[in-house]
Amino acid sequence: MKRRNFLKNATLTTAGLAVGSTLASCAESDSKEKKVITTPQASLPLVIATWNVPNATAKAWEILNNGGSVLDALEQGCMVEEADIKNQSVGKGGRPDRDGNVTLDACIMNKDGNCGSVVYMKNITHAITVARKVMEDTPHVMLAGKGAEDYAVSIGMKRENLLTEASKKEWKEWLVEKEYKPIINIENHDTIGMLAIDKNGDISGACTTSGLAYKMGGRVGDSPIIGSGLFVDNQIGAAVATGMGEEVVKTVGSFLVVELMRKGKSPQEACEEAIKRIVNKPNSDYKNFQVGYIAVNKQGETGAYSIHEWFSMTKFQDGKNENIQSDFFNKTV
Repeated sequence: MKRRNFLKNATLTTAGLAVGSTLASCAESDSKEKKVITTPQASLPLVIATWNVPNATAKAWEILNNGGSVLDALEQGCMVEEADIKNQSVGKGGRPDRDGNVTLDACIMNKDGNCGSVVYMKNITHAITVARKVMEDTPHVMLAGKGAEDYAVSIGMKRENLLTEASKKEWKEWLVEKEYKPIINIENHDTIGMLAIDKNGDISGACTTSGLAYKMGGRVGDSPIIGSGLFVDNQIGAAVATGMGEEVVKTVGSFLVVELMRKGKSPQEACEEAIKRIVNKPNSDYKNFQVGYIAVNKQGETGAYSIHEWFSMTKFQDGKNENIQSDFFNKTV
């Protein structure tokens, strides 16, 4: 039953990049000159995404520039990475959990604040599509595990083996050590998050991942959790996270970035402040994990910030794809 019909029936029967200043140190960043690229009259549409994913952002921008919907753009942009078996952090070919199971998480959120999510879903490549269907065609926000998989099949999606030979080989090599120890910028590269503004200035976002490599069976990170991995407020802006999901969840990171923008901070400043909240926590082990945020505000300004090196944002605007590399936070920490 469609969400709209469900709500109607229920009512009747019973009467919801531009990377900034050099990432020198959290303590010093407030005094450093910000090098934020601003676009007071932003050229729209605009698409940004975590990591270097030019094919995904190009696909999304093409759809938007040709008059397509922002949700179609986000879904199809994310699907590019979900189908790319060389991307071992998203979709088919993703690195498995410690038991050898590839499990997917995804969410999507539109300009009206509606959202859909799937967690711990097996055997379905395009988790972002299922998340969108949950948002649009069910009365729910989140489906998990076997329920999410069965729902995907019920709407015509095909079950398939997501564990490729390359990921299987790496997993078996990892098993030899019999020790779980996340490796910065290898096992923590776990998400494509994408934010887009259409020609009308409306913002939406999406996020999809195969999660932390070699995680415990049943583990779910921040990516499918609205407010942690992704948050959109069409009056203010949007943010999406990548990296160690547990640390993002503990600070409700993406919601925090948007709320900081609501209070007047630029997207760059908001991303930096959200990272500071993680780094400055008592006994923070930030040197041993990665977290990064990207953000966009209603004016089309963008920001990106991370704890460690090798974090980048792909930006597509004015018909041009640009990969923006973050500087090294840990140079002076």
